[in-house]
Amino acid sequence: MAGIIDRRAFSEEKYLLIDGKIADAKRYADGKACICATGSYGRLEASEHSDLDIFIVGLDKSSEDKISPPNKILESELSRLDEICIKADLISACRSLGLKEFDADGQYLAHYSVSQLIGTLGKPEDDASNTFTARLLMLLEGRPLSGAEVFNKAIDEIIASYWRDYGDHKNDFAPAFLSNDILRLWRTFCVNYEARTETTPHEKKLKRRVKNYKLKFSRLLTCYSALLQILYTYNSNGTVSPSDMRAICLMTPIERIQNLIGSAKVASDPLSKIVDQYNSFLEVTDEPISNLLLKFDHPEKRDELLRGSYEFADSIFASINLIGQGSKMHRMLVV
Repeated sequence: MAGIIDRRAFSEEKYLLIDGKIADAKRYADGKACICATGSYGRLEASEHSDLDIFIVGLDKSSEDKISPPNKILESELSRLDEICIKADLISACRSLGLKEFDADGQYLAHYSVSQLIGTLGKPEDDASNTFTARLLMLLEGRPLSGAEVFNKAIDEIIASYWRDYGDHKNDFAPAFLSNDILRLWRTFCVNYEARTETTPHEKKLKRRVKNYKLKFSRLLTCYSALLQILYTYNSNGTVSPSDMRAICLMTPIERIQNLIGSAKVASDPLSKIVDQYNSFLEVTDEPISNLLLKFDHPEKRDELLRGSYEFADSIFASINLIGQGSKMHRMLVV
């Protein structure tokens, strides 16, 4: 498992280096906000070729209303000027450490209040404001660069918003709302990644193919490792509690699969394959994008890599069916 082990060691080393460079950001955020890493750094599988994907989540500022209406979106305790200072310190830290520039010229280096992430849940603006993606990634692969206490509080509040009916169904709660959102996240990731038109420039088409290949491993695992854990927990206990979900969120995607190998014996074979296949994926992608583009420009190499992604999906599918056993929660994930 050299790929998984080496990537984790690299990620943890970089976290320490980044931590030593963001003293100002931590001071401005202290007690008010957390800096959340997602993507390869959040999953603890970064390499020297990885982007640092982060956003800021602030605690809600107390409302002036004596009684605030449900789902009211409140401002963050972190002021706009302090937010700018944090972002500047993060940009400076990445440049001083030789990390890649923030993706899309910093477009996703956003700042949300907790109530922003929760208040748009189930509403049309959830997608447009990017709160949908931020909320789900924070749950499924988020890790605090700083502000662990704020991060944990935000996770608890997000889970509570999905478990709003839990009080009346403690003994048989099936988290259909969250599971549907996780499935929607996966399908959202799939949209527009594959180049299909003849007019697309060749180099751009290759880049989209590489991105699509990575999607079929990393994002698939992010989403379905959580769904597999939810399914196993429900089938084992007849319910899924907020504390169950919190434990799922605190594991990295690959840790969820490794944890299931020891508990879901009926699916140990395909689960073990998932770990082996993902390890191979990490080893294959541990090189500059220019090398990956060359591989995807070679028909035989490209076909070999894509076959590997299909086999990875097959292993996840087999695991779901073996763990699910046709249960109520299993059906919810399919229909």
